[in-house]
Amino acid sequence: MPVLSDMTDEQLKEVLELSMAADSVELKLTLPETARAKTAAALGNDPLDAEVRQVFFFDTPDLKLNDAGVVVRARRRQGEDGDTVVKLRPVVPDDLREELRQSESFKVEVDAMPGGGYVCSASFKGAADNDLIREVGFGREPIHRLFSKEQREFYEEHAPEGLGLDDLTVLGPIPTMRLKNKPEAFGRKLVTEVWLYPDGSQIIELSTKTEPSDAFQAAVETRAFLSSIDVDLDAEQHTKTKTALEFFTTKG
Repeated sequence: MPVLSDMTDEQLKEVLELSMAADSVELKLTLPETARAKTAAALGNDPLDAEVRQVFFFDTPDLKLNDAGVVVRARRRQGEDGDTVVKLRPVVPDDLREELRQSESFKVEVDAMPGGGYVCSASFKGAADNDLIREVGFGREPIHRLFSKEQREFYEEHAPEGLGLDDLTVLGPIPTMRLKNKPEAFGRKLVTEVWLYPDGSQIIELSTKTEPSDAFQAAVETRAFLSSIDVDLDAEQHTKTKTALEFFTTKG
């Protein structure tokens, strides 16, 4: 993915500093519609191997939470427990409380995309029952029940004042399919994720996650591999979360 060559020296220095203070780095790229079938064939992806998921976001109709840099999400997962997250972005890792960094449920990650785009985020993760997520999605249970005490405290610390979890609107769900494989010519795990929006549009994202110390080597290898299977590295990029939030709100 063309992360390195698209950055100024100042951006390169910043993303290096952020990466070394993070827990992981994820390299992401979204595919143009014209390249999807060809890329799937080149990767050897079989849709029957994909895991089906349902993603619910929670925000106000005018996205006050997102505007404050906070994302709240729950996800139902096929064959395993669901999960939840309260995410804050952007963050500077060194500004976060040490007690948060010590929690196994709290992770700091740098996401990097083509065009030199990158963001460092902090995620407080938790588990949730798939049936309970569905009930909350139907409005039959309050949103706060999905989140742990620690997640709720993290939310209250960063959400706009007076905006509680149960004041939020359910946005979604978005059905998704996730497929993970390790192409022989690549040697790294590569995740293909398809998000299916209600109007019939799709976003297909390729991603690979790496340790911060290996981030730049991974970026070089990923770019070389995707170029070798004719993936357009200069195509316009779209983010899954932003697209979903705007689809269901007045900002769409």
